[in-house]
Amino acid sequence: MFSHLLYRAFGFRQYQCVRTTTEDGVILFHLEQDAKHDRCSHCQSPDVIRHGAEERTIRTVPIGSQSVAFRLPVPRLGCRNCGRVRQAAIAFAKPHRRFSHAFERFALKLLSHMTIQAVADHLQVGWDSIKDLLKRYLKIHFAEPKLKKLKRLAIDEISIGHGHHYLTVVLDLQSGAVVFIGKGKGADALIPFWKRLKASHAKIEAIATDMSPAYTMAIRENLPKALHVFDHFHIVKLFNDRLSDFRRELFREAEGPLGKKILKGTRWLILKNPENLDETKGERARLEEALRINQPLATAYYMKEEFRHFWNQENVEAATRFLDDWCLRAEASTLSVLKKMASTFRMHRTGLLNYHRCSISTGPLEGLNNKIKTLQRQAYGYRDQEFFELRIYAIHKAEYALVG
Repeated sequence: MFSHLLYRAFGFRQYQCVRTTTEDGVILFHLEQDAKHDRCSHCQSPDVIRHGAEERTIRTVPIGSQSVAFRLPVPRLGCRNCGRVRQAAIAFAKPHRRFSHAFERFALKLLSHMTIQAVADHLQVGWDSIKDLLKRYLKIHFAEPKLKKLKRLAIDEISIGHGHHYLTVVLDLQSGAVVFIGKGKGADALIPFWKRLKASHAKIEAIATDMSPAYTMAIRENLPKALHVFDHFHIVKLFNDRLSDFRRELFREAEGPLGKKILKGTRWLILKNPENLDETKGERARLEEALRINQPLATAYYMKEEFRHFWNQENVEAATRFLDDWCLRAEASTLSVLKKMASTFRMHRTGLLNYHRCSISTGPLEGLNNKIKTLQRQAYGYRDQEFFELRIYAIHKAEYALVG
């Protein structure tokens, strides 16, 4: 009966179950293998002689909520064919592993829906055992992402941990998979990626980054034929930062308590999109009052809002006319914030217009950054940097909700 159960439940043919016992709450199936099934683990020759045996216990998938393991003597075999003396291979587990193939597959399936700690608790094994199992799997499937089919990329750095610790991440915008993680930030972090990319002969069409001079020089040197698109999120953020600094200057220069009172607390109002202003809290009325009594702030604000339409132009020609017209009006104003933005836009003109040739951005990377931070919070940080990077490579395959 036991042998029939082994075959039906676990697919074993060459083993026989001689008895079952219970030890520390684990059901143990005691197995034996007939000598006629012995094979050399090196050359698979059946012409072998047994030289003793070593008892091993291997965990397998649970039955219901009950933990299950196999205990069996594993013989040492002397091979007459190749002359080696080696331990016999176990059909249902890899050498030097404490878990069966079925157990590893079951644990990996659970890990696609649950955290490491939850799987360890469910299977009643140590956290480090499940972590090592996952790490081996990730190394095999994600350690060296293929680069040959890459077409469109996004590059940005992300902050990890406390202090100035960064990783530079390259994302495949078509599949959503991370294809490279560089230590630090800037052009130096990408040097290994350029080497691998050149060896892969990938035909990159477009790359989205921020307006960092380091990225601009690196892409110009390594991918001169690719479209370099400046991410509109970073451009809007730069404009908002400069507008916020300009409002602070106006607040310091405001005369009388009334002028300061009206400008106080308007920072987030001028940074919000008009459609997001909360009418119930009187945000629109407060903003309109601040703009009414401060003409320079109103001019800068409305020019900022007008530039948002740049991203909605129908084609490159329309976008070029819009950009040139906006820069001329900004340069004709007396406001330093607008003149600086016009200078920045003219300096990065090609990258801005490239958005209308290939409308990509680093937006997916910003979403990935949030997932990575959630991953860190769930794990309360990572001591194993290699494992952390492997989790990032595989994060697009996670099926369970990454919530805080």
